[in-house]
Amino acid sequence: MESTPMKNLQQTKSTTNKMATERQPLLSQAEPPAETTPAVMPPRPDVRTSPESALVDVHSESSVVEETIEGDSKESLYDSTMYDPWSNRKLEHPTSNLDTLIHLLKGNIGTGILAMPDAFKNAGLYVGLFGTLLMGAICTHCMHILVRCSHELCRRLQIPSLGFSEVCCAAFVTGPFGLRRYAQLVRIIINIFLCITQLGFCCVYFLFVALNLQEVIARYYVKVDVRVYLVLILIPMIALNMVRNLKYLTPVSLLAAVLTVSGLTITFYYVLQDLPPSSSVHGFSTWAQLPLYFGTAIYAFEGIGIVLPLENNMGTPEDLGGATGVLNTGMVIVACLYTAVGFFGYLKYGDAVSGSITLDLPNTMLAQSVRIVMAVAIFFSYGLQFYVPVNVIGPWVKSHFQSEQHKMYADHLFRIALVFFTSIIPNLGGVISLVGAMSSSMLALIFPPLIEIVTFWPTDLGRYYWILWKDLAIMIFGICGFFFGTYTTIIPNLGGVISLVGAMSSSMLALIFPPLIEIVTFWPTDLGRYYWILWKDLAIMIFGICGFFFGTYTSLWQLLNQHTDA
Repeated sequence: MESTPMKNLQQTKSTTNKMATERQPLLSQAEPPAETTPAVMPPRPDVRTSPESALVDVHSESSVVEETIEGDSKESLYDSTMYDPWSNRKLEHPTSNLDTLIHLLKGNIGTGILAMPDAFKNAGLYVGLFGTLLMGAICTHCMHILVRCSHELCRRLQIPSLGFSEVCCAAFVTGPFGLRRYAQLVRIIINIFLCITQLGFCCVYFLFVALNLQEVIARYYVKVDVRVYLVLILIPMIALNMVRNLKYLTPVSLLAAVLTVSGLTITFYYVLQDLPPSSSVHGFSTWAQLPLYFGTAIYAFEGIGIVLPLENNMGTPEDLGGATGVLNTGMVIVACLYTAVGFFGYLKYGDAVSGSITLDLPNTMLAQSVRIVMAVAIFFSYGLQFYVPVNVIGPWVKSHFQSEQHKMYADHLFRIALVFFTSIIPNLGGVISLVGAMSSSMLALIFPPLIEIVTFWPTDLGRYYWILWKDLAIMIFGICGFFFGTYTTIIPNLGGVISLVGAMSSSMLALIFPPLIEIVTFWPTDLGRYYWILWKDLAIMIFGICGFFFGTYTSLWQLLNQHTDA
């Protein structure tokens, strides 16, 4: 008979007694043996990283969840009354409430805040004002939902902590029978959207640095196409992202935070001078532009991915929630900052506002220093955003190689290719709206209420199922933003969409895979004299690969650059 995979229960000599002892703490109906006291379950190992890497670690509890899923019967996971995940967390360096608040502010305040005036342009002054505050309230509520579900699922599975994707996976595992088969699928989907979101952040960071360098150098020397600056900063960006240990990025990250605060202070100094009357701008823009506002605003509030890592590393995690808790305090500050920058930035510069407000500052020495300071800050912040897709996709890439040397080369090439990919995006406002509408809406507005419904179905959804109706309303709001925001960003340029599909999909199916299949099929004896079939197929594949990369680059440039002229 196979032994159970549960590792945290005490073993006995008899196989029968062993199985009984293992199942006993989890079965609410069972009674303890008359002669012995029920064994106290030791906590599962708290396999999480240090607080320095907490903000970007997405694999914190994968192995533990998989062991629990495979080893425990699903019915045994519901007796959660005797387990407290907070008391079972063994943290070597727990973070204080102040540390958590600073990390929360740092994780939410990035390039998104500089794009808020452009978001207000697409919504109108007053619609943007109340819409941003409402968006902040909804996103904060979804963060609370995620933390509440995480705590409940940790009790059910009897493990100290869970990450974002593991919470969704655990919710489906312990949820309705019909959904349990999709547990691993939803975890993969969330990791995919996490990668898309973080790569979108990287694209924005890359372009932000290039645009600000272009503006400063054009002021004193000559104006050069932004693509030249994208190429120039490609090499130092690749060098920065060859750093594998996040501890080495901690001083750089601290410097970036100081520079960001300094840049925002000087920006407010210019924006608040000589403000025109509110009648000089639109109170409401147009319905056609409103989805672009949604994409930019939800992009700015995309901090839900850091909430669980912060809560998992707090010394007093119970202080995160509550009306005056750390989460509400931090998000009120974030929402007020976003609203202030968007409101006054749009009021100051009107419909001529750029995708980043730093590009609209006057041509003075102090204003030029803001552009340089913010560009340097965002450059140093790139590594933290880049770590997430590398941490998710990198192990899968290296799993295809055997020797350590080959794995190292594969990791280097993968990092270089990923940095290069993030350097080909041409328009700041377009990519912010696209990433916000596609990925951020899924992570911030759709998955959290879905997780809550599945976790507490069907008995704990409130009187008259008010929690269910509330969650469905949030999900419908997120789904509408997802589709309309994506449509408004991409579809108007139908020719660009056709070119993108042709470059990405058709070139792979028509020019790359057929010769590759022929080589593999007839290797190595039936490839003709002097291997002429091999050389012919390689030439076709190289032609297809070139078309794939250059066609994709050109199509993305056309798709996203349309918003510059709008």
